[in-house]
Amino acid sequence: MYFAALLARTEDGWEASDTELDDVETLSDLADLAREASPDEDTVLVLIEQEDAWFGVVRVDGEEDPRIYVSDAAAAARSSYGEILLTDELLGRDPDDDDLDDLDLDGTEDGEPDDEDEEDADDGAVGGVPHGPVGDAGILDDLGVSERELRSMSGDAVGEIAEVLGASEVLETVR
Repeated sequence: MYFAALLARTEDGWEASDTELDDVETLSDLADLAREASPDEDTVLVLIEQEDAWFGVVRVDGEEDPRIYVSDAAAAARSSYGEILLTDELLGRDPDDDDLDDLDLDGTEDGEPDDEDEEDADDGAVGGVPHGPVGDAGILDDLGVSERELRSMSGDAVGEIAEVLGASEVLETVR
């Protein structure tokens, strides 16, 4: 189960709207959805939370590229909604890498691990996706949520963010 909401900053404060992500396939789709929520090109936050396992914040300021923060990339990678946020750029991957380059044809194909495989297993990443936070932890600094506070959030992180922003009442109307 997940919860997603848009918080759009207006002259009168924050406006919240529940959003359905079933038709969103890419980060670009999500950014377009956020931009539609604010015709004046104000700041829009997309807050996504999945059963207290992970949360994500996407910030769209007008036509600028979206900024992203994900609390636990490995947990988000197991979610179709999390996969929208985990772009190659965010994960530091080269999108032009060919999967054939990843094949290791050194004679250990029959299951014998080589030294490099053992190192990969110990780096804490699952399928190239690290455990823990990724992205721009300073995404909400100017709105009152410091990088340190954002990294320490768990449980109802979306509610905590809304509380600091002064938007908890409007968020609760769409929950």
